[in-house]
Amino acid sequence: MNVNPNIEKPIFIQIAEQLEDSIFTGVFEEETKIPSTNEISALLNINPHTVLKGMNMLVDEEIIYKKRGLGMFVKEGAVEKIRQKRQSRFYEQYIEALIDEAIKLKMSKEDIISLIERGYSDERHRD
Repeated sequence: MNVNPNIEKPIFIQIAEQLEDSIFTGVFEEETKIPSTNEISALLNINPHTVLKGMNMLVDEEIIYKKRGLGMFVKEGAVEKIRQKRQSRFYEQYIEALIDEAIKLKMSKEDIISLIERGYSDERHRD
């Protein structure tokens, strides 16, 4: 985990995004404990309140939850919730922009599909 204080994105959001990504990729599995606010703040040398603010974002999104006296845990169903959130964001950030640009270029739906198929057949994207 690391934060970059030199970018516009607030540190607490960077922390929330990195914790979310760690949950999504299986570093922290559902119903397991995540590092404490103090552990993360010591690791990153930042204020514990900043870390807590990032964690509270994930609590509000029902991705993590607090067990009184024990710490923060990954909520059951968190991975699917993150997947849905990211799929929605993917559409908004990439697909809408792709379609807007394609319209400007006078490309048809078939042209775009052809390019996507070409991208998937590229050896760099094979499993």
